[in-house]
Amino acid sequence: MTEVRKFSVGALTRVEGEGALEIHLRGSQVERIELRIYEPPRFFEALLRGRDLREVPDIVARICGICPVAYQMSACQALEKALGMTLPPEISHLRRLLYCGEWIESHTLHMIMLHAPDFLGFENSLEMARKHPDLFDSGLRIRKLGNDLLTILGGRAIHPINIAVGGFYRTPSAERLRGLLHEIVWAKTKLPELLRQMADWNFPQFEQDYQFVSLHEPHEYPLNTGCVAASDGLSIPIEDYEQHFREVHQPHSTALQSLRLPSLTTYLVGPLARFQLCRSQLTPAAASLANQLLGSVPLRNNAFSLLVRGIEVLFAIETAETLIRCYRDHGFPCRVEIPRRSGWGCHATEAPRGLLYHRYEVDEQGQISTATIIPPTSQNQAQIESDLRALVPSLLSASDAEATRACENLIRHYDPCISCATHFLRVRWRQNGTLRREGEPV
Repeated sequence: MTEVRKFSVGALTRVEGEGALEIHLRGSQVERIELRIYEPPRFFEALLRGRDLREVPDIVARICGICPVAYQMSACQALEKALGMTLPPEISHLRRLLYCGEWIESHTLHMIMLHAPDFLGFENSLEMARKHPDLFDSGLRIRKLGNDLLTILGGRAIHPINIAVGGFYRTPSAERLRGLLHEIVWAKTKLPELLRQMADWNFPQFEQDYQFVSLHEPHEYPLNTGCVAASDGLSIPIEDYEQHFREVHQPHSTALQSLRLPSLTTYLVGPLARFQLCRSQLTPAAASLANQLLGSVPLRNNAFSLLVRGIEVLFAIETAETLIRCYRDHGFPCRVEIPRRSGWGCHATEAPRGLLYHRYEVDEQGQISTATIIPPTSQNQAQIESDLRALVPSLLSASDAEATRACENLIRHYDPCISCATHFLRVRWRQNGTLRREGEPV
């Protein structure tokens, strides 16, 4: 009789949101893989309809407590396009600086608190901290630099309140920003030291032929602007995004999955995709370190996103230093007046986890008629399932605990926005009709 085996993960944690994993095997064949996002939909797109467009930045910030700036920046620029607004370059520079703060704090949180314990063999970051205090303490100090940037520019580190359609409610003082330069100089020295240590860790050998998708700028690493590019040569304006990508519903998930048209294929967004498509636009120190640690060979192993995130943090620190040293807190308005007109606009930015797309229609009263928001994790969800489908056959001889950990680690490479918590998986194996619980919460 063919062996039937069911691999079930009841709850995914240490990621943002609520989800589960279920894998069905018949012999050595994978019959079905379902990454189930069962968190109730929050209906932000419906919530925005009928609201004054000036409320949008504060509402969409609540979608994510780790990367609220990404939602605010995509929303503001989509609405500004809808209204035909032109902003002074100083506002664009401040927004780029704000985004640098989010990349620093979000990437460092994932690298040190969530991802590093997997490589070092610890169950959580607190256990790791006792054995590797310098790694833990330095990571927290670098993350604080990002939080300080968010506080100065956004009014507070979580769900910033100083972001407005048209600019900022108040611009920061140059003196306060320059007060961060001491920490920036320290971080520029310390971070490469930490990344060289990480490069010596044991990375799993698992490669996929990814289709990479990210924004692309000819002269700078993408944050707030760019065209939509893919590794197969696609290069389109953001306005054509929905002609090439489509969200589809899967019965096992409350989250939509985004796929490429016309063949509905999976693709990868996030650090590895940006790095593959845009590494020539990295700042000097980040580019040099990338060459030292990762060479010039294209990366097809998403485990190396750990190092790529660190390189992007170094890029963000370098960029922040340049913007702060050039900043003058006078000579430009903090906010451009919002015209009263109808229109539609869309925009995408690069959230820490990947491309984030927003589209809005606005009526003549300045109210939102329709809203579409496509976050990075909905774009990566189908690719995660594809990765698991390729990985699972190599785990058939592994114990429940070993298989659980391998799947857990693979999912965590993506840093998915599902839910931030302390523990991760509960595993159930069903073999020959018998349920046995070898894996417990990890």
